Amino acid sequence: MTPAAILAAFRHLRILVIGDVMLDHYIWGEVTRISPEAPVPVIHVMRESHTAGGAANVALNLAALGGTAELIGTFGDDGAGKSLVQILNQASIDCSRCLIDPATPTIVKTRVMARTQQLCRIDREATRHSYALEAGSGIDARLEAAMAQADAVIVSDYAKGVITQALLDRLIALADARGLLIAVDPKPARSLQFHGVGLITPNRHEALELAGLPEPGPGEAYPLTEICRRIHHRLAPNLLVITLGADGMAVSREGQVQQVLATEAREVFDVSGAGDTVIASLTAALATGATAVEAASFANRAAGVVVSKMGTATATPDEILHLPGGRG
Repeated sequence: MTPAAILAAFRHLRILVIGDVMLDHYIWGEVTRISPEAPVPVIHVMRESHTAGGAANVALNLAALGGTAELIGTFGDDGAGKSLVQILNQASIDCSRCLIDPATPTIVKTRVMARTQQLCRIDREATRHSYALEAGSGIDARLEAAMAQADAVIVSDYAKGVITQALLDRLIALADARGLLIAVDPKPARSLQFHGVGLITPNRHEALELAGLPEPGPGEAYPLTEICRRIHHRLAPNLLVITLGADGMAVSREGQVQQVLATEAREVFDVSGAGDTVIASLTAALATGATAVEAASFANRAAGVVVSKMGTATATPDEILHLPGGRG
């Protein structure tokens, strides 16, 4: 399938995203001097902006591609939560089954930017347990209702507490019973088990962790073949796609590397949220019936658009189609 055909088919699909929901806050400014109080830059603030982050950014990417997205996660009944709902509503993302907890603050990541340089990040969040979707919250009924309408499911784990082993087991069981594709963007340090899912999308460092391998030393090649073999032996995903940064993207099935796609990015400004774009566009493409290589090529194009922008961003159909070969 061509990118144009994938985008046309995706307009008829609905994808459920479940995971750690957050608000991304940006402070944009300029540095003209060093503080006399300490050897740190003084930021002259020019503007501030907000967008959806974490699992909410995955849903935002799906909506930007023209699909229908539903989001399930936990956030607070606070100013940040209200801003997040407004952003999601503007993108026509269904967040009606999210758990809004007055006792839990919305997760906020604040990035301080001096022109194109990120100077620091400030995180506001509670303990992981605060964001867990416990059985008492009626999550089973919410999941069953959402998955009855979904064509695919994305699990977006940012290690903030929403994704637990019990929830993951329930999601996989429900997806299997309905024959739904379930895709997982993992955090290997949490050691959650998701054997046999349809798709996993680790980055190059996460793939090493999943394979139980150390970082290559200076001058050593990235052990892609061994990584794919080990991850398949441990988790047996139907499809493994490893994002390799400037080296593109690797597609693997049955523990074998099928193809390595060169990056589509013309220039990289900011990789924030690029993993969200990859899993959103990959899952969307696979749900339309695209092959693994077609879906990975489509996701590679979408990621190439996003990393050329500053801040957490999305790719639109027009941006994807205007890349060379987009309409082919």
